[in-house]
Amino acid sequence: MRVEVPLRWGDLDAQGHVNNARFIDYLQDARADFLYELGIEDLLKQGFAVQSNQIEYEAPVFFSEVPLIAEIGVACLNHTDVTLAYRLFQNGRLVATARTTLSGWDIPTRTRQALPARARSVLETLIVPVEPLREIAWADMTQKAKVSEVRVRWSDLDIYGHVNNAIIFDYVQEGRITFTVAPLRGTGEADETDDHLWFLARQDVHYQNSVVLRKEPYLVRTGVARIGNSSLTMSSQVDDPITGLTCARAAAVAVFADAAGHPTPLTAGLRASFGAYLLGDD
Repeated sequence: MRVEVPLRWGDLDAQGHVNNARFIDYLQDARADFLYELGIEDLLKQGFAVQSNQIEYEAPVFFSEVPLIAEIGVACLNHTDVTLAYRLFQNGRLVATARTTLSGWDIPTRTRQALPARARSVLETLIVPVEPLREIAWADMTQKAKVSEVRVRWSDLDIYGHVNNAIIFDYVQEGRITFTVAPLRGTGEADETDDHLWFLARQDVHYQNSVVLRKEPYLVRTGVARIGNSSLTMSSQVDDPITGLTCARAAAVAVFADAAGHPTPLTAGLRASFGAYLLGDD
């Protein structure tokens, strides 16, 4: 099924294209229209919890009054879960490939439940053969991880009363930005690479516990899982320091590029600086 996804000017970042975290909003908007078109939109109100999001960024998206086109199909379906497969296009160009796994959800008890029988019968007619996205390396947190704080905003909440799944990408992004700046302070490396940029090639988020509105901040831990030739694979974790629970785990592959966007080998200074945050090396 194909649905249109409108863009907003406010979706753009400092580099002039759509911020990586906003892609998840587009998937969410496309998913809602998809369910309405199928006549099973009650899932949006009765309880439909996102378990994970995976996205591969194929090309940048720039602002346009012309909507994106999202192709959506069902990659996998069972009694409690459904995995949707997406392809996002701008002007006929593939800009992202993604997967979202959702489950039936009982809102009062915050527990997984079976998908409604009618919804399952509709969704099973849309099952398409798709290849799973490649796995990203994830490393357990250690003392080497950089820790930053994030406060929940009132506008981060969804109709279920907890932080929307797409906003967790913002929290992880805040932690990642703090992290990528920290290793370069005082090294002179930031000045040497100021004509370069980082772009995300892939990002996954797995949700484990709800994040709720409160005054006390949550913690975002970020470290390095792998250092490639021109890429950095980062592991992130959103933790609740009050309950001790992990709310989400994320992995992201960032590519180091020149001003024209061409991948460039990491400098020796960058490799040494980020190597100090390599998880699993304790």
